[in-house]
Formats: sequence, C-alpha cells, structure tokens
Amino acid sequence: MSRKGRPRSFDRDSALRQAMRVFWKKGYDGASLAELTTAMGINSPSLYAAFGSKEALFREAVDLYGATEGFEIWGAFERPVSVKEAIAGFLRASARAFSEPGDPRGCLIVLGALNVSETNVEVFRDLSERRMSSARDMAGRLKQAVAEGELPESADCDAIAAFYLAVQQGMSVQARDGASREALLAVADGAIAAWGALTAGAERGART
Repeated sequence: MSRKGRPRSFDRDSALRQAMRVFWKKGYDGASLAELTTAMGINSPSLYAAFGSKEALFREAVDLYGATEGFEIWGAFERPVSVKEAIAGFLRASARAFSEPGDPRGCLIVLGALNVSETNVEVFRDLSERRMSSARDMAGRLKQAVAEGELPESADCDAIAAFYLAVQQGMSVQARDGASREALLAVADGAIAAWGALTAGAERGART
C-alpha cells in the first residue's frame, strides 16, 4: 500500500525558504495555496502536515525573513558606531536589500499584509506588532545615545525613530514600484541629511 504525505526527500528548511519568497512577492492574501505548494515542491496535505496552516507557514516565513534578509539591515545597530552612523547604515542596507537583483523587491514585513481582510486579521496584527517592535528598538538605541551624551536630553527619540522608519517603509513601497537602487540610496542619503535638523531642533528646545 502506498503511503501519502511528504516525499522522503522533503527538505523543510528549503520548502520554507521557497514559501518565504512567494509571500515576499505576493503578500499573504495574494499567495495562493497552489503557488505555495508548487514553489515548495509538495502538495496541500503535506503543507498542512509540516506547517499546520497557511497562517503558521507565513509566520515562520516572516521569522526566516527577519533572521536572514533582515539581519544585514538591522545589523548596523549591533556595531560599535554612533547612532547617526547606525541609522545611516540601516537605511543604506535597506536600499540595497530592497533592490537586490533576483529577489522580490521591497520588504516582506512592510508589504506582506497592508490591508485587513477577513482572512488575514491575525497576520495583519502580527506584522503591525513587528513594525511597532522595530520602532521601539530604534527608539531604545536613540535613548541610549541620549544617556551616553551623544544626543541632547531634549531629543524626541520616539519621533526620530518614527521618521526614519517611515522613510524606510516608504523606500520599500518605492522599491516595489520599481525604483532603482540608486534612487533608493538617494532617499536614504536625503533622510540622513535631515539628522542635523532633527538634533538641532532638540538642542534649540533645550536652550529655551
């Protein structure tokens, strides 16, 4: 009697990476089970047996994206550099990652589920929380810079983090629309040029 299910050669890690690329390109709602199973080289029962559900598969795919594609982007904050240099590295790495030849354009965490539908409420909330967590992490790095005297105490760290994440998320949308790497790097450099105005404004507030 033949046994149904995953083939003997099933490679879960490889299948997950292929699913990640489909979600990255299509988004959660746009990625059909047929497209996912074709890319993963398995059938629907095997997908459910290995990952539980489409939503669970998506969450694992986003985790993988963060650990791989997102590593270089956020790695700038792990290096012993100034907070300005860290944010500059973050934006420039984003420009490169969002326009990497051969990869889907833009950011999975930004573009994976922008709208709430009946089928993606929990997915939307999960990605929203991931984005808010990123904002908290960046604000935390800025607050560390305040504590160390690199930024004035009057610096609005939450607002600065919100600004630079809004720039990065906008770059993701522009990349999906076809913006070149050079154009994205120009956006990054323009945002970095605003650093002086942001911190100068904080310093003026401290003097008044």
